[in-house]
Amino acid sequence: MNGLASRLRGLAFGIGCLGALVAPLAATAQTRPSVTRVETPASAIFIGNSFFYYNNGITNHITGFLRAAEQPPRFRSTLVGIGGSNMQWHDVNSYFRPDAVASYGFDRSNNIVFRPQGEKLFELAIMMDCSLCPVHPQLSPVFQDYARRHSETVRGHGAQPVFFMSWAYKDKPEMTQPLAEAYTAVGNANNALVIPAGLAFARSVAQRPALDLYIADLRHPSLAGTYLAAATTFAVLFGRTPEGSRYTAGLDADTAAHLQRVAWETVREYHGTQRAAAN
Repeated sequence: MNGLASRLRGLAFGIGCLGALVAPLAATAQTRPSVTRVETPASAIFIGNSFFYYNNGITNHITGFLRAAEQPPRFRSTLVGIGGSNMQWHDVNSYFRPDAVASYGFDRSNNIVFRPQGEKLFELAIMMDCSLCPVHPQLSPVFQDYARRHSETVRGHGAQPVFFMSWAYKDKPEMTQPLAEAYTAVGNANNALVIPAGLAFARSVAQRPALDLYIADLRHPSLAGTYLAAATTFAVLFGRTPEGSRYTAGLDADTAAHLQRVAWETVREYHGTQRAAAN
């Protein structure tokens, strides 16, 4: 019991310190990302936690946007998620083993399709830390350390690292700017692209507070939240607006159109560029 009590006190201390951390960071100007685009990728691995795999996985929704686009680029993706994980939990080097992860996939008819021999395994590795870790007083140094380590590992396998900026908790909107700052900082430190999903969440909440991007635990994404994260990722990786996409993931047309617009507005503002506006 003493050990459990100690751990609980430590957790309470860490969460309590978030408020102290938020205030000074939120008052500073947002760091600008130094990397604003990548060449259109043919493959990617998503490395993270349940924020990635909720609602049938962010990768399936990105595929939905691609299949609905005119002249969709060829794209293969794989998701490796460990519930509640931070970057330290992932053995990224092992994900690049030959004939292991992504050695096969499934087509639209649910047939197994083997990856052609000689095809590059992954062009991008899109990584996310635990939802609180980048701004937690004890775990933020771990986030920075493993962002560097994993970036080196990914590049050692001929791929590019990308960081996925997660969102604030529904009842803690003050997390938005510290998370944005933390992810932008590690992106710049590692010469890596950052996907500003967290900023897209904040923009949607500001514009349509009645549209719930969260489930009851106030952390994990609702279908609308995953759809917004996927739309933002699609816009960043492929340099295309998701606006006007026929893919709605079953959301009503007005909600889907709002989330598509928010994703595109966020990407253009964060990256400070006027990217291609053709779907």
